[in-house]
Amino acid sequence: MKRYEKFADEIAELIHTGVLAAGAKLPSVRHASRTYGVSPSTVFQAYYLLEDRGLIQARARSGYYVREQGPLPMPEPGPPSAQATEVGVSELVFSVLGSLKDPHTVPFGSAFPSPDLFPLPRLARSMAHALRHLSPHEVIADMTAGNADLRRQIALRYMVHGVMLPLEELVITNGALEALNLALQCVTQPGDLVAIESPTFYACLQVLERLQLKAVEIPVHPRTGIDLDQLAERLERMPIRACWFMSSLQNPLGASLDDDKKRALCQLLKRHQVPLIEDDVYAELYYGNQPPRPVKSFDDEGLVLHCSSFSKCLAPGYRVGWVAAGRYAERIAKLKLMTTLSPSVPAQAAIADYLQHGGYDRHLRRLRHALETQQGAMLASAARHFPAGTRVTQPTGGYFLWFEFPEQVDALVLFKLALAQGISLAPGPIFSASQGFGHCARLNHGHPWSAAHERAMDVLGRILHSF
Repeated sequence: MKRYEKFADEIAELIHTGVLAAGAKLPSVRHASRTYGVSPSTVFQAYYLLEDRGLIQARARSGYYVREQGPLPMPEPGPPSAQATEVGVSELVFSVLGSLKDPHTVPFGSAFPSPDLFPLPRLARSMAHALRHLSPHEVIADMTAGNADLRRQIALRYMVHGVMLPLEELVITNGALEALNLALQCVTQPGDLVAIESPTFYACLQVLERLQLKAVEIPVHPRTGIDLDQLAERLERMPIRACWFMSSLQNPLGASLDDDKKRALCQLLKRHQVPLIEDDVYAELYYGNQPPRPVKSFDDEGLVLHCSSFSKCLAPGYRVGWVAAGRYAERIAKLKLMTTLSPSVPAQAAIADYLQHGGYDRHLRRLRHALETQQGAMLASAARHFPAGTRVTQPTGGYFLWFEFPEQVDALVLFKLALAQGISLAPGPIFSASQGFGHCARLNHGHPWSAAHERAMDVLGRILHSF
């Protein structure tokens, strides 16, 4: 990392943690140069980089200030649901996913960032290199356990996060979704109750629907994450068999639990001996200097099944994920043998080679920078175009914003009207077992900002004003 990038990241961390509040003035170039022992050129480059990210702005003859993110406040947590809910959202989800098939549609409803942000040519070279050196024996031997080099590389990244993970605990899967499916199937039976977030990622609801499980919705605060008091009350009152939560950069809100709440969550589930399926696919997409710790890092009983993949941060379409399954690893490995047997051996070999030789952390820094810059562009555009009374999250990572519109807005009608104008979005009801959040929507800022995106925000604003 270059010196000015490191300096910019240090200032960004102060902004994300609230040490430098919105509207605060940054040190002058001369003062910052003397104080931090860097050249004026380094300070200028760092400030230009922070401007590109949408974090600061220059004022004529005054200096640099932390950018006000516009007049849109944060959403409020949704009301808790007191009952377990039968899940049936698949048809609604399929209609949203179908809206993304047209390449000319503005993909605010997509679940993925732009493929242009990923090093796909470099990955292709890694695949070619790995396959040339893959012995026929390894093709068969690695099918069930997973590529040995890949498992070692994943274990090394866990070690960076403070988790000393035995290789036997790692099960390589066909993307994170298979890992999550296997984890839930491993610890539940049809008819069981599963605690989930509200709102939650719609794939979670589809898995519950397929496995005939009932959802117990726990409200999530847009900034601080799941309501542990509500969860504790439900665990006392209901026979909950498992929890499925995103502890960091939750989809769709982008909320993250701090370390104290993660530790408290782990202790709460330990008391009740309820397993946690930790969906952590966005963990590498944080904006600050410090990666978020998973709940898995506080688990000393093997109750946390930590699931992730490379689909959101490196290799969309390669479908390589994993579960660090704790005490359930052997059972999950057997379930995988009875279903898909093995993920793609070439894809595993390619990613293992890339992690060893391709500059993964350098790619991640570029990706985070792009996503943070694009978030600033969408927030600024929403402040210009969307109606008074709109609220929006401001996550410290990822590529989603959650919008809460004035109550008269019907998100499903908004979805249809926007699609007619060539704009997709993800309406709030697909993120709830009870199909709540009827005046909310999730928008994806994971594609490089363009004039087409700005026009789409303008069109959405005019539709919203028409309600």
